[in-house]
Parts: sequence; C-alpha cells; structure tokens
Amino acid sequence: MIIEQAKEVLRMEAEAISALIPRINGSFAAAVDLVLACEGRIVVTGMGKSGLIGQKIAATLASTGTPAFFLHPAEAIHGDLGMVTGKDIVVALSNSGETDEVINILPVLKRIGSGLIAMTGHAQSTLALNADIVLDVGVAKEACPLGLAPTASTTAALAMGDALAVALLSARKFTPEEFALFHPGGSLGRKLLLTVEKVMHSGEENPVIERDKTLQEALFVITSKGLGATSVVDETGALVGIITDGDIRRSLEKGYDVLSRPLTETMTPTPKTITPEKLAAQALQMMEKNRPRPITVLPVVDKGKKPVGMLHLTDLLKAGVV
Repeated sequence: MIIEQAKEVLRMEAEAISALIPRINGSFAAAVDLVLACEGRIVVTGMGKSGLIGQKIAATLASTGTPAFFLHPAEAIHGDLGMVTGKDIVVALSNSGETDEVINILPVLKRIGSGLIAMTGHAQSTLALNADIVLDVGVAKEACPLGLAPTASTTAALAMGDALAVALLSARKFTPEEFALFHPGGSLGRKLLLTVEKVMHSGEENPVIERDKTLQEALFVITSKGLGATSVVDETGALVGIITDGDIRRSLEKGYDVLSRPLTETMTPTPKTITPEKLAAQALQMMEKNRPRPITVLPVVDKGKKPVGMLHLTDLLKAGVV
C-alpha cells in the first residue's frame, strides 16, 4: 500500500510536469525576451511553499548568468520593497494567484514600474490579471491525498523555473567557464579555474638533476623529494628527460652495478610536459590518456623548456580535479 502510494505520487508529479510542455508557447518566449532585455535584476517572490520554490529558482537564475535574488513578500511590505527598482523584473509565484502577501505588493510594484511575470495555476486570478506575462503552472490535482499540501503544483512551478533558467542560459550563450566563475568552490570550478601552477611542486620541492649524473645520484634525488621521479636537464637547464623510481627498479633487475652508470642510459627522453598556466584538468587528462600506460608525474616547464615544477597525480586528486 505504502509503496504503491509513493509510486502514485511520482506518477502524478511526472504528469504535472509533462502537462507543462504544451504551455511552452508565446508567453514563455515573451518572458524570456523580457528577462533578456532587463537592465536590472530578477526579483523572485512567493509565500510559503511557493516561496521555497522561488528561492531555488532565484538561485538557479543567479548561477546561470541571470542576476536574481529572492524577496520575501511579507518582509517586502515592511521596507524590503526598497530593494526593487523600475529596471527590475519581478517573478511572482502563487498557485492560487490570490496569496495575500503577494497581492499586497502589486500596487507598489506598479508604482515603482517593475515588470511582472506571474507563475500561477489560475489565469483569471488577481496576480495573473495584474501581470505583464503569465506562465501557467496549474495542475489537475495535487499528489497529496487530502488535496491540501502543495505537491504537484510546487513541482510544476520548480520545473517551469528550471525551463526559464535554461532557456536564458542558452540565449545568453553562457559558457562552462562563466558557470565556474560563480562556482569556484565546486568540482566544476576546480576543473575550469585551477591551474597547474597552483598545484605543482616548485622551488626546493621540484626534483631536478643534471644529465651527467649517475643513476644512484638520481635515486637519491627521487627519494629526497618524494615524488617518484626527477626531471633531467642539460647544461643550459633545459629539460631533456625524466627518470622515475619505476625506471630505476627495472634497471636494477640487471644488477646493482647499473647504479654507477650514467642516468641517461635509463631516463625517458623528451617526456610529456605541461606549462604552469594550463588548467589542472588538462594535466589530469594527459596523465590518464597517456599510452601505452597512464603516467603519474608530469614535469612543468616554462617557455624555455626549463622545468619549473613537478606535478603528481595525487596532487590533482587532493585538489578535487576529478
């Protein structure tokens, strides 16, 4: 019984969203055009459950290139209407279209000169009749068996808000890089904003050895720096190769006397490299897609091909570039 009831709720809410599809029409396009032409901000308002949905819509708009904030209608009539200007567009949510707190601010919004987009389930309500554009989010029935708790209606309003935000995102040609600017603390922000320079080991932590040294000396450098590899440079300081602890282990299979041999006999010449200004995500991609096997360390070089740092796979994982 409980499982079937839960499934029925999901079916009803899915149907409520599906019913919105034919309503994406001229009114929706007009709402998008009005927002795109807005010289101010989008002010989203709503009371109760509609207000909670409004907060999410405002947050989604703001994070996808449309400056927006939520205004509580009850606080609005006690001074917060001062946040609204004539250049702003107000998006008001009310399923009934008769919510007192929302209706009370309509005369002031008209006086201020703000545009008004209504999201309501009743086209002849006070809110709808005072709006410039009406987005119909009405539902046939709430999923609540009592028909009282806002369920399907709030889901429909949320979905319409997402449709509006994504349509605006597309119209603005909003890029992943712009999205990352608003989400610097998130995973996407780290992928699109974090550079190699911020993650690499540089200065004293950067393992470097001259190519005229022995394999044993290279082993000492690798061990002291703890990154499992060292860059190999020529007399000018330019990178000519890399040697890893794996290279050394494989060489030792031939006997310990190899430790006294020149490291150039063991190093990998012309290794893959990256520059400091590149994105850390690019470095991760290079490591993962290296053939015939993935690599775990990457020398970081400047324009003169001199190694200025070393990047280890674990550094990228710790930074959350995954």
